[in-house]
Amino acid sequence: MTMTRQDADATRALQGLEDGRSSVRLRAALAVGTTPDPRFVDKLVERCAIEPEFFVRDMLTWALTRHPVSMTLPELLREVRSERAQARSQALHTLSKIGDRRAWPAITWALLTDADDEVARSAWRTAVVLVPEGEKSGLAAVLATQLGRGERETQLSLSRAMVALGEVALPALRAATTAPDRRVRTHALATERLLRDPDAGFEFAIEEAKRVVALGGSGQEGHDRQC
Repeated sequence: MTMTRQDADATRALQGLEDGRSSVRLRAALAVGTTPDPRFVDKLVERCAIEPEFFVRDMLTWALTRHPVSMTLPELLREVRSERAQARSQALHTLSKIGDRRAWPAITWALLTDADDEVARSAWRTAVVLVPEGEKSGLAAVLATQLGRGERETQLSLSRAMVALGEVALPALRAATTAPDRRVRTHALATERLLRDPDAGFEFAIEEAKRVVALGGSGQEGHDRQC
């Protein structure tokens, strides 16, 4: 009787994940996470790739983190290679929440420079969580190639990722302050400011960097004098 009831509950939860109402899908994802079951993993990963509502996707990710890593990790590593951008992005997001560094080799140059901004942003956030200590400078160098990319949210995400790497990101940032592209120089200067003074705020740092670039500076003049 108990097994029959469990099977019925599992069937209802799996059906709920496909309901047309987001509130039902949200409750179903919560139920799946509350009572983890190996049968749920494939459906959770599959739903992450197509779920249109942010809050439901976040609950799906939470539900996946409630299952054994031995079951979820292989599925998520396959998803980061999916042709569907949302599948890549959500799988990366989930990997960042799981935090298992065995996933680090899957964070490739292709993902860190993905043409889809949401995928790239997820890759940056995940990379700084998973990167081994000895590979942080290499990661910073790759992230620096994305400076100046996109609009405010994308640039803010990249700045946060580079700041999270700490002092190891400074050489890559300082090199970028002399780049030919004004947007790259501005973003590099703003990120360096945030690294030195996290309380400065992104908007302030960007506006300050724009003034420096407009005056033809690289921002290193003051730094050199201080040294």
